[in-house]
Amino acid sequence: MRYFFFLFLCASWVGVFAQSERKDTLGKALEEVVLIAQRQQQKNLVVPYSVSVVNADELSRLGSRNTPDALAGINGVFMQRTNFGGGSPFLRGVTGNQTLILVDGIRLNNSSFRYGPNQYLNTIDQNLITRVEVAKGTGSVQYGSDAIGGVINLVTYEPEFAKSGKNWSGALKTRLMTGGMEKSGRGEIGYQQENFAFMAGIGKKDFGDLIGGDTTGRQSPSGYQEWAFDMKGKWKLNTKWNLILAQQFLRQNNVPVYHKVQLENFAINEMDPQERLLTYARLRGQGSSKWTEGIEFTVLYQSTTEGRNSQKNGSTTLRKEKDQIGTMGATLDILSIINDTWTSNSGVEVYMDRVNSTREDISLSTGISSYKRGLYPDDARYKSYSLYSLHHFSAGRWMFDAGIRFNGFSIQLEDTTLGKVNLSPTAFVGNAAALYRIGKGQSVYLSTSTGFRAPNIDDMGTLGIVDFRYELPSSDLRPEKSIQTEIGYKYSFRRFSGTVSGWYMHLKDIITRVKQEGQLISGYAVYQKENTESAYIRGLETEAAWDLSRKMRIQGAISYTFGQNLSKPEPLRRIPPLNGQVGFVLRDKKWRSSIVWQFASKQNRLAQGDKDDNRIPTGGTPGWNVVNFYTDYLLNGFHLSAGLLNVFNEDYRTHGSGINGVGRSVWVSLKFSIR
Repeated sequence: MRYFFFLFLCASWVGVFAQSERKDTLGKALEEVVLIAQRQQQKNLVVPYSVSVVNADELSRLGSRNTPDALAGINGVFMQRTNFGGGSPFLRGVTGNQTLILVDGIRLNNSSFRYGPNQYLNTIDQNLITRVEVAKGTGSVQYGSDAIGGVINLVTYEPEFAKSGKNWSGALKTRLMTGGMEKSGRGEIGYQQENFAFMAGIGKKDFGDLIGGDTTGRQSPSGYQEWAFDMKGKWKLNTKWNLILAQQFLRQNNVPVYHKVQLENFAINEMDPQERLLTYARLRGQGSSKWTEGIEFTVLYQSTTEGRNSQKNGSTTLRKEKDQIGTMGATLDILSIINDTWTSNSGVEVYMDRVNSTREDISLSTGISSYKRGLYPDDARYKSYSLYSLHHFSAGRWMFDAGIRFNGFSIQLEDTTLGKVNLSPTAFVGNAAALYRIGKGQSVYLSTSTGFRAPNIDDMGTLGIVDFRYELPSSDLRPEKSIQTEIGYKYSFRRFSGTVSGWYMHLKDIITRVKQEGQLISGYAVYQKENTESAYIRGLETEAAWDLSRKMRIQGAISYTFGQNLSKPEPLRRIPPLNGQVGFVLRDKKWRSSIVWQFASKQNRLAQGDKDDNRIPTGGTPGWNVVNFYTDYLLNGFHLSAGLLNVFNEDYRTHGSGINGVGRSVWVSLKFSIR
């Protein structure tokens, strides 16, 4: 704790000292234009919420092997890894179905998203991503259910029209990692003309077993294979309207759940397949009045498939489960510029899920299969419909933000345990914020956001083994609710930029698993979900960057989170420890190098659920320090990148993970582009 407050005070002091270096131009870090927090473009410096951005240049430098790796360095995002093929982001102390993930503004979350860590972020190919925006502590009004911790929007590439004539482009990329931990390749092709542009890519990845630090070594089984395909076309219909058609597909095969095999007597425990398909059409343009200054209409279909294969040691039965969720949706967002000081975004969103869930038990001795109920009730239906209106006002140095959303749901499922269930929960949420600009380089803000998460099919219909427990269905659940207040300071000067924020969130009607005392099924304790708990989470975050010269930069970030259960005399479960990073960057026109120290303190404030979790060591997760080195070089269409990870080969595990982090290793990436 004392180290946190020392660093926090240092970052705050840097902000005060930076006033002597002030200029009228904004620093690069907060000059970024962001969309996620207000559903309209605005400079981060004058957005009254905590927003972090990672652009294409930074993503390229890090050379991440997957999307969870790409997000792991963002301040306030703590990445839990149940297995090598997963990655679940924590925002403001919560994860899973309490954090909303968007792809090009489209919900990745569906009605099967689990409470607690899940692996779905890893079904988004990081090669598509050109920008990451993270809004922390807000999002339910802007984007609907599940945004209790915040919203992560992953923006994928968009083809650009040619200024004149016709043009073909292409790229080839390969990436290798020591110890056989990765061999991957990708090819891309593009075509551009004045009224049409197209891009497509295909990639294959072969991940070997993850090799940990000095005492862990190779963690087997943990490797898997992946292939992905994507394409996007853009048409200029006229001077005001564009049409975008896009498709993304990713499939991962035989993804082991390492800790299940190591700790729970499984001979086989794997995801096969993990698969996601997204197809959408988006019409974007401008109307003929100030009330329709910008219009965006999207229709979409998304399918996610999770297969699970499991076999206990000594058993002759192989269990094959598969859950497939098909989602159809439509969204409409309208930007209105009412006058010079008042703008608004209003819209409608509709999403409809259909859940197919199966289970097959195969006798390996006889070859006979028996078919039983899947993890969820088969053919369950889940519908969400919502209306929202967000308003943004400016008055001199003051800026104000306010919004409301109504969200209704229709949940239908039929189960032998529950019978026919029809639920129609609703939620009404709002937010409000005020920001004051202290000149051109500083701003202070205060915001309050209410949030909610409606019960989904996973909450209501789960029957079977989940993690280290056996779960029964529940039919009488209400939406979870939260209210979060944040105060913050942003500054951007000639050489310094950064943010400092403090926040407090109260949660009630939390849907939690309640142990059914005295009951055991297949050797597992039995649990059922109920709206039984309330809690609070509070925290502090700060990040700062100091440009020593045009070629040198020091940057750092730190995040502290504290969670307390108000229904039980214990901490809130899964709270991340104090964590952060400090980096030193050298850069020139064609090359760039950086060294980054990432750290986390010990987490020994454990709820009983943490103590029962076999992924968390007895007494808590030890703290760790990891140093990484990155470098890249550009020359005539070639982009060479390399990284030395975990320089001192420390053995470590991020809190709540089921597998240790990577040990000392080297990766090399080469990309050749023709434009």
